[in-house]
Amino acid sequence: VKLARETGLPLVATNDVHYVRQEDEPFQDILLCIGTNSSVLDEKRLRMAGESDSYYLKSDTEMRALFPELPEACDNTWRIAEMCDLSLEFGRLHLPTAEVPGGTSAEEHLAALCRDGLARLYGDGAEEARVRLNYELDVVRQTGFADYILVVNDFAQHARSRGIRMAIRGSAAASIILYCLGVTEIDPLEHKLVFERFLNVERREMPDVDIDFAEDRRDEMIRYAAEKYGHDRVAQIITFGTLGAKASIRDVGRALGMTYADVDRVARLVPTMPPSFGVMTIEKALEEGPELREVYEDAQIRKLIDTARALEGVARHASTHAAGVVIAPEPLVNFLPLQRPASGDEQALPTTQYAMNDVAELGLLKMDFLGLTNLTILGLAVEVIRDARGVEVDLSKLPDGDPKTYEMLSAGDTFGVFQLESGGMRRAVQELRPTSIKDLAALVALYRPGPMQHIYTYIHAKHGLEEIAYPHPDLADILDETYGVIVYQDQVLHIAQKFAGYTLGQADIMRKAMGKKKREMMSGEQRRFLEGAAARGYSPEAAQTIYNLIEPFAGYAFNKAHAVSYATLAYQTAYLKANYPEEYMTAVLIMAGNHPAGAVQRVAEAYAECRHRGIEILPPDVNRSGVTFRLEAQAEDHPVIRFGLANIKNVGEGAVEGIIEARDSGTRFASVDDFFARVNHRHLNKRALESMTKAGAFDSLCSRNALLVSLDRAIAAAQRSQRQREAGQGSLFDML
Repeated sequence: VKLARETGLPLVATNDVHYVRQEDEPFQDILLCIGTNSSVLDEKRLRMAGESDSYYLKSDTEMRALFPELPEACDNTWRIAEMCDLSLEFGRLHLPTAEVPGGTSAEEHLAALCRDGLARLYGDGAEEARVRLNYELDVVRQTGFADYILVVNDFAQHARSRGIRMAIRGSAAASIILYCLGVTEIDPLEHKLVFERFLNVERREMPDVDIDFAEDRRDEMIRYAAEKYGHDRVAQIITFGTLGAKASIRDVGRALGMTYADVDRVARLVPTMPPSFGVMTIEKALEEGPELREVYEDAQIRKLIDTARALEGVARHASTHAAGVVIAPEPLVNFLPLQRPASGDEQALPTTQYAMNDVAELGLLKMDFLGLTNLTILGLAVEVIRDARGVEVDLSKLPDGDPKTYEMLSAGDTFGVFQLESGGMRRAVQELRPTSIKDLAALVALYRPGPMQHIYTYIHAKHGLEEIAYPHPDLADILDETYGVIVYQDQVLHIAQKFAGYTLGQADIMRKAMGKKKREMMSGEQRRFLEGAAARGYSPEAAQTIYNLIEPFAGYAFNKAHAVSYATLAYQTAYLKANYPEEYMTAVLIMAGNHPAGAVQRVAEAYAECRHRGIEILPPDVNRSGVTFRLEAQAEDHPVIRFGLANIKNVGEGAVEGIIEARDSGTRFASVDDFFARVNHRHLNKRALESMTKAGAFDSLCSRNALLVSLDRAIAAAQRSQRQREAGQGSLFDML
């Protein structure tokens, strides 16, 4: 007030608001305890100062009562509010403009690129492909997404030109446009993929092209996006960690000072639901669970559940989405609020303050740039094969029916094979005995909550152990490739088309309504399905049976394009492991060693796999090892894997690079004396050298015990000698 009077600046009345209603104060206190990992029983815990129930959103009357002598301060609050004018525009797309040749529209440029690709990929026998391409281009023209497709193509071409491994996830792999452009290597005609699952005129939503990049080069692609489209127009997307039903009960119980056993007993009474069936809430659990309602009668449990219910869904923390990137045609601050990255790195992109779905609602282009470890492994393996054998492996042209690959999979040898590594999946692939990528795609799709119960129906039918049964004879051609089992969302769409006369676009709307459990839409779709089936001559009983069959599948069936994409990656990893085992396992070990989190465990697992396959791994050696694992030829046709120096615990890459630089600048180290004389003393860290000695890295030069005993003197002598040399002095150097 004094400053306002001295400067003549107006006053504004505000309140520190942490919750909306005054009665919410106890919940805020619990939330503070959760955030600080303390309990309400702790008198010394962090808590709100003063009257702790005053941090709510006060009314105009309450604020004026607090400042009766300063009515102008409350008036100014209203003045500021009235000056603010924010309108969020929905239903309009804000896409970046793609670069096209002068005098050409985005639609024309896209069509020209696609027709070039069509001729290259299909040659003369391209009539079916040409019809499909023209149809897809027309849908893109009607929906206005040509710029979007060209932007995606730009990213794909940049990645390929830089040697960055990439793959398309989700429904985008069903597009022949993206196949002709070279964005995806999956032929949608060969695999009978439905384009309408990706984009259709009946469901005018932004298409979703999710791209997996080699994990170690994902950041490179994000930097390219910022440089190409503008640092002020590209941001990563925020994500909020919220309290779910079980987590809320456990966290609140801890904050209330309850015993773990009591809280765990209550949390276990909240059922777990598959994601496709919606989110389980405490309210829903109370409605559906008689045991939870019974314990709710206890006063202490009632307080726990009521408090947890009040905090359920509250954001605990914010972080950067693992894949989400948003790109705008003008500065992003014109559309949404941004925040600086938590890391404090000025070079890092900001993050949006709106989450993924809200960004999409504003019509902004959001893309998933996800880092995939297996793509990095594939890239490393191809490099190792090239260096070791002089063979250039083209992963896009592998033979599908490779006997060694399928023999390996049928034996359950799936360590390091994408998507097939878990114990349950290993057993399933053994029983399946796959013979094609289509088998792998079906297994990837079926091995999930819900359809998992149909895995053995598929397997037994494939091997003739039980007769193939179709829900209706007219569906045989749709379900033939999956032995009568509904595996993919695409099949649900085809069933609706054949049985009830839907277009594929309309069928996709029905599928989405079923998947999201939208009751009103589902009721309308059921009526429409039954009427459509009746018009085609099917009995009400048959139509209802088929509708009841496809309804749950629409929720948990897999997108076929996604399944084929991931099955292709699974096959590529399996092929390299079966045909180039030493090179592939070297790549797996390199990737495992490069990940601090869980590196020791993964390296140990890979080491055990090598032993199992008869692949020898040699210990680290200062004269032979590289920074990380590498393939080493010991004898004719007998490559072995050498342990990397930086893969030894407590040894950093900086120290190893100094050692390798000294070694490669001349001859191998002749002795320990020679090692200490040549390696720059800045790299001679005692802890690292001790670990290297214990791991056997110096075994070819001296005994471990002798070096460990004299290590301090050796390091000191080396440092002294090198300092003297740098100063131009000479001295005797007798290290040991």
